[in-house]
Amino acid sequence: MKPTIYDVAREAGVSIATVSKVLNKSGRISDKTREKVGRVMEELNYQPSLVASALTSRRTGTIGLVIPDIANPFFAETARGIEDYAQEQGSDLIVCSTDRDDEKAARYISLLLRKRVDGLIIASHTGKTDVIRRLLADRVPLVLFSADIRMMEGNSVTVDDYKGGYQATEYLLSLGHRRLGIISDNLPGSKLRAEGFLDALKDAGIPFDNPANLTHTSATLENGRKAAAVMLGQAEEQRPTAIFACNDLLAIGVLKEARGAGLSIPRDLSVVGFDNTMLAEICHPSLTSIAQPLREMTEQAMILLNESIDNPDSPKRKIMLMPELIVRHSTGPVPG
Repeated sequence: MKPTIYDVAREAGVSIATVSKVLNKSGRISDKTREKVGRVMEELNYQPSLVASALTSRRTGTIGLVIPDIANPFFAETARGIEDYAQEQGSDLIVCSTDRDDEKAARYISLLLRKRVDGLIIASHTGKTDVIRRLLADRVPLVLFSADIRMMEGNSVTVDDYKGGYQATEYLLSLGHRRLGIISDNLPGSKLRAEGFLDALKDAGIPFDNPANLTHTSATLENGRKAAAVMLGQAEEQRPTAIFACNDLLAIGVLKEARGAGLSIPRDLSVVGFDNTMLAEICHPSLTSIAQPLREMTEQAMILLNESIDNPDSPKRKIMLMPELIVRHSTGPVPG
């Protein structure tokens, strides 16, 4: 039978209230008593109930993070960054990966609420809008990460995705490229990156009139490879000399397909990714990518979440940070 708080109090020779104060790190207790209670809890292998603790302290010391794909390095690095900040503040992180399934996202969010997490960070708007609306109506401490719902008054931390897409395209145009392709994934931020791409071409007076050079797909390396195969399989006068992929996974899939087709990067094809994950540095050739300031984004997300946990009525804020072009070896002047 699992030991209870009553067992700890009896063995330590103190009241239940004293044990509770030790657990919640509250009240005036001598160091000697605190050490004695801690030693008894360790000897009994006592594990306090988070739910019971929440009923008294209104906190469980846990935060829920909902992400669309833990296999995507950007979200893996996001989870690590948020976990680091959470642990600095004495909280634990529960990570749920939804595989981009709205129903799965709703189930995970329901599970996290039943676990009485102190707050939620939902990355890339995982789930349906009505789920987010209900969470806000119920005053659940919440931050949207790398996504925003403009019509809703809620906390969010994003990068300027539109500017990032525009910046990547403008850079490729500066290298002399005029036939460009784009591979976009299905997350909301990628739609803005694609808009930036198309507007940069329009502003430069470059027509984008080949539908084969525009692909929407899920963000996997294999999907990046397949999309590149279609673009690069066209006649030479139609195929792009540069491809902008809306995240690094897709971009590395492009690199893989280009090498398989006997093309040299960047002599025959330039490739730009988005996110600037660790993969961008270690792939060959290293990948030019639009960097999201991930460390600052995770820190800001935790600040907003803690504000909402401490005061559910605190003003909601939308923070947008600027992207940065990181030039590496996957881009070069237009062939010829």
